[in-house]
Amino acid sequence: MLGKEFGFELNKVDLYNNIDFIVPVPLHPKRLKQRGYNQSEEIAKGLQDSMGIPISTNNLIRAGYTETQTRKTRTERVQNVSKAFKLDKPELFKDKHVLIVDDVVTTGATLEECAAIALEAEGCKVSIATLAYASL
Repeated sequence: MLGKEFGFELNKVDLYNNIDFIVPVPLHPKRLKQRGYNQSEEIAKGLQDSMGIPISTNNLIRAGYTETQTRKTRTERVQNVSKAFKLDKPELFKDKHVLIVDDVVTTGATLEECAAIALEAEGCKVSIATLAYASL
């Protein structure tokens, strides 16, 4: 529900009018099995409902299992997610505008790494959206 309402608000902002794909921050399959769901993907589903933009869950993928970011410093978070993501098929994001979605931004390390990987696709443009901000 929060994702859907958030999407209605994002629709009012010109920056978000030309999005090609909504891309939730992916979880490693092991973490997904532990949790039972990907909270970023649930938010993305709500955004899709209100924005009418398709979700891409199979291109930006978690390349390796990482420790939880909880209780880590900014430096530790950056190191923890370094090389944690990859694009399965970079050509799918070629000349596309993707909206990377996460539930909470604390230091931005995860979103920064996801964006850097997405930007490896030629001509890709990245925007981000999160529901909350947490300080360390």
